[in-house]
Amino acid sequence: MNSVLFHLAFPVRDIPTTQAYYVDGLGCGLGRVNERAAILNLYNHQLVAHVTQDEIISQKGIYPRHFGLVFTDESDWQALLDRAKQKDLAFYQQPKQRFAETPLEHRTFFLVDPFGNLMEYKHYTDPTAIFSGESTQIGDR
Repeated sequence: MNSVLFHLAFPVRDIPTTQAYYVDGLGCGLGRVNERAAILNLYNHQLVAHVTQDEIISQKGIYPRHFGLVFTDESDWQALLDRAKQKDLAFYQQPKQRFAETPLEHRTFFLVDPFGNLMEYKHYTDPTAIFSGESTQIGDR
């Protein structure tokens, strides 16, 4: 296990729908759960889904808010893509190649959960591009 784990809390409407999407669909492990929250294991990172009655506002595009994973092994990225298709998860953006033939080249796709939370999953051709400071390009808007 990593010595440091990422933690992210995000809003949902209900736990049964959350479990169906994240556990049955995306393949997360399920930790502690009650009627107000669920702890999910997404590739050994902790996601916590919190039920809210507040309005969950859908974005118009992928910016400014989304979360996800950067896969260091392309076969893991492909396996999640295959699972998402097999489980009929909703794509916000279909898989594509971004910044082709540049140092920032990567494969990416976006999913949207039943509550409007956007998730990006990507794999960089050159792993040094993940944190590189050699370019000012961030995103594609």
